[in-house]
Amino acid sequence: MSGPVRSVSQAFAILRLLSRRTDGLTLSQIGRELGLSPSSCLNLLRTLVAEGMIARAEDQRYRVTAAWGELDSSGRLTERLIARAAAPMRELARQAEATVGLWHAVSADRLALIALSESGAATRIHMVVGQRQPIGGGATGRALAASEGLSTSELQRRFAAVRWQRPLDFDQYLREVSEAGAQGYAIDDGSGHAGIASLGCRIPLPGRSRFCLSASVFANSHDQAALQRLGRSLVATAAEISAALA
Repeated sequence: MSGPVRSVSQAFAILRLLSRRTDGLTLSQIGRELGLSPSSCLNLLRTLVAEGMIARAEDQRYRVTAAWGELDSSGRLTERLIARAAAPMRELARQAEATVGLWHAVSADRLALIALSESGAATRIHMVVGQRQPIGGGATGRALAASEGLSTSELQRRFAAVRWQRPLDFDQYLREVSEAGAQGYAIDDGSGHAGIASLGCRIPLPGRSRFCLSASVFANSHDQAALQRLGRSLVATAAEISAALA
């Protein structure tokens, strides 16, 4: 059996250290406390900042963010959510012959796939638990944006961070986010991933937790009416999952 990953252990050591020091610490202070070289310490700090766990203030000190304080309770919620979502996701995947995914906004910039159900079809869309995508990308990104009431500048930032596989202008993206807000689900018809139509909706949960459900089918395998029916089924499944956690 392999041992712990050194960089991960060091990252948690930084988080524990900063949790005890609410006044914050500089790069050199953190490196000295934990015996890290300046370059290693800086790389770890940059990663934790990118993941939203810590922030660097104008005084050059690093401090933990609210996201780290919520991580333990969020982790327990994630475990419960995956367990409760398994059966509804399997049923939707079977009925719709779709690949159904459960996504979590793990940082300010990324959505991560945390659970997956595949249909029994011989040819299916392959996804991998753990894969990540820009938070503004795909149908899930549009659905999440619609639920958050974001400013135009934030929508532009999220849009610009996505490598679209089919041309999509920002005005069209705005319209699709608006439509997602009106109907409760979003559709990405090949813009995010060529040859794939995906639908996404946010799972209604209390508090600040951000989880989304997606259903992906091959492009042109469903007409517009069928995609709309799948979207409504996706929203119903998300509501069922939310109710199971109550």
